[in-house]
Amino acid sequence: MPPSRPPRHVLSLNRPREDLRSAPAGAGRRRPALIVLCLVQFMLVLDDNVVSVALPSIRDELGFGSAGLAWVVNAYFLAFGGLLLLSGRAADLLGRRRVFLVGVALFGAASLACGVAQEPWQLVAGRFVQGAGSAMASPAALSLITLLFTGTEERAKAFGIWGGIAALGGSTGLVVSGVLTGLTSWRWIFLINLPVVVMALVLLPRLVAESRATRRARLDVPGAVLGTGAVLSLVYGLLQAGESGWGDAAVAGPLLLAVVLAVSFFVTEARVAEPLVPPAFLASRTRAVANGATLLFSAAMYAMAFLLMIHLQTVLGYGPLKAGLVYLPFGAGILSGMWLSSRAVVRLGTRPALVISFLITSAGLLLLSGAAPGDGYATGVLPGMLVTSVGCGLSLPALTIAAVTGTTEENASLGSAVVSSVQQVGGAVGLSVLVTLAARRSDAVADSAGPLHAATEGYSLALTVAAVLLAVGAVFIAALLGKGRE
Repeated sequence: MPPSRPPRHVLSLNRPREDLRSAPAGAGRRRPALIVLCLVQFMLVLDDNVVSVALPSIRDELGFGSAGLAWVVNAYFLAFGGLLLLSGRAADLLGRRRVFLVGVALFGAASLACGVAQEPWQLVAGRFVQGAGSAMASPAALSLITLLFTGTEERAKAFGIWGGIAALGGSTGLVVSGVLTGLTSWRWIFLINLPVVVMALVLLPRLVAESRATRRARLDVPGAVLGTGAVLSLVYGLLQAGESGWGDAAVAGPLLLAVVLAVSFFVTEARVAEPLVPPAFLASRTRAVANGATLLFSAAMYAMAFLLMIHLQTVLGYGPLKAGLVYLPFGAGILSGMWLSSRAVVRLGTRPALVISFLITSAGLLLLSGAAPGDGYATGVLPGMLVTSVGCGLSLPALTIAAVTGTTEENASLGSAVVSSVQQVGGAVGLSVLVTLAARRSDAVADSAGPLHAATEGYSLALTVAAVLLAVGAVFIAALLGKGRE
């Protein structure tokens, strides 16, 4: 779809439906549309971890038990990760703008419910619905950007902005949570979403036309049920592993169920005429390698964010607000990496840009792993944080470009949903495996070292393993992604 053929944003009775589907927005509206879509994505990613600093206040006011409190976080991840594939395919078939707007409205209603919750179950239910709304809105938004920006250079820039804004949402969630909880109330971490929701619902229909797959197809209900169930079970099992350890029946049962459902899903998909995830979609080597690299990257970075925040507060002695504020340079580094990413992809190609960015991020994690008790922030934390964040800003846009390479009007939302699902699963794997590894290392040396040094040992080991994962990812990309400017 050439950008020189801007469609009208309202459906005309005299206009062929196929023309409307061929382009989500006119050329003059693409930039404001990108701004709106990126602001919504910032809000959605922000809510991944915005509750982290506020959890003690939420527990005290609503009377959560220690086990129930974890579900304020887990309910969001479970719904978001589990419903992405179904929502992405639904967006392709039913209309990307429609699914996006329904998802944003659902997210806004759930944010309001969370902000006024009076009972623990009300907040957990609201967080689950927030995750469901995010699962609808996020892949639809990314697919709209994919179709809005078709040229190599303009798509690289658009994805650079998208990836950078998303990463900023993840890194500033802790800052926003600390500031709002400390100065007002934890309820405002949810209520602050409402202006963005209203803005998106009002502006986006005026900026982006409806788009959907041109070929009529039915939604693969059996595949949707099996695929959604498999991802839900996997994410649930991984979240439980992070809380109770890998040997617990509450972990083994969901993970075994996930395997059974996944096998059933692939058997079913091979037999139906219109599968949820067509085999041809999975056959693209570029997308397969990009998603594999995304899995490794997400595992490393989710674990890093969690472990670093704990390290800042328990080992270095920072309070919640200070710990959030000292994270701000991470956002600056991401912006710098984001600015460089589109230029690196255009000049070097996707594969070299990704290899370099993974190695930079790996080096940053190694620097961060050396932060020890007694180290000052400027010498012990800041260098590693800046190097890691620049590498992260370089990596995310390039990964997104590779992961949606070759997607069309028929499957753009599905491609976006797959990479988002991989990010969520990778994050859950990283949290459950690396955080458990850190805890076991700390326990093993606790008798021979003080508590601060034991905690540092676990933190350092986990971040070193995360750095190794990214180095392996760089080799994986260099060997398999393909040569040339892709």
